[in-house]
Amino acid sequence: MMGRTRTWALAGLFGLGLASLFAGGAWAEFVDLPHRGQMNLHEPATPVMAELVWLHTVLLWIIGAITLFVLALMIYVIVKFRESANPTPTTTTHNTLIEVAWTVIPVVILVGLAIPSFRLLYFMDRTKEAGLTIKVTAHQWYWTYEYPDLKIEAIDSRMVPEEDWKKFSETEKRDRPRLLATDSPLVVPANTNVRVLITSTDVMHSWAVPAFGVKQDAVIGRTNETWFSVLKEGLYYGQCSQICGKDHAYMPIAVKAVSKAEFDKWVASQGKSAAAAPATDVAAANPVANPAR
Repeated sequence: MMGRTRTWALAGLFGLGLASLFAGGAWAEFVDLPHRGQMNLHEPATPVMAELVWLHTVLLWIIGAITLFVLALMIYVIVKFRESANPTPTTTTHNTLIEVAWTVIPVVILVGLAIPSFRLLYFMDRTKEAGLTIKVTAHQWYWTYEYPDLKIEAIDSRMVPEEDWKKFSETEKRDRPRLLATDSPLVVPANTNVRVLITSTDVMHSWAVPAFGVKQDAVIGRTNETWFSVLKEGLYYGQCSQICGKDHAYMPIAVKAVSKAEFDKWVASQGKSAAAAPATDVAAANPVANPAR
């Protein structure tokens, strides 16, 4: 009887341990970071990135099949038509059927690949239903974020200096890695179409967040446009992807996606109210668009 009681007690403690472990994981903020031994792309955080990964996978299988076919054909030709097996070489100079086939088949394959490629290209370009517009201005070597619709003052985002980063706790260092942590992340509501207008005040830069499938150049005197809609709340990182001077490597991008309620609280904390409708209402009226494959 005592042994059975002890067994149930140990089982209960083990269950409580698992529950606390999973509860802690559930409450922890998601942070998009590469990990040791990673072989695949970032987990898609937006509809655009999900479509990019899908197209990449399809192309990979097609290219792999073509490569294996060409390799098998080369091996077959080398073995079958080697000199020892063919002391008298053939005098054939052309074959109409084969020439038509190796012209038509590649064209059909390329057209088949072009259709989803162009559809995705236009889907990536811009959104017609933006719930929020953000202006990103690049400088040497930091970013400035503005929310024109919300009348929020410009927010400068710089990399956290080395001496300040060393003062972080171990948890902060894990979630806000060296060379990626910023003093002011870009805050956006999740599940909302966000239009991003990008420009520069000096040299060319590039605003890129891998998990979003976004990479758009920032050019002085010109405004480029892109968009994203974050499907999962969390913290996402990127970097300037255009060589822009001596501190190019120290120009990280941090985007924090929060719930619509949290975003409204953040807007209120900035001391400004939305000029038109709150982000919650605007986002609800403009659901995330998905491309038709």
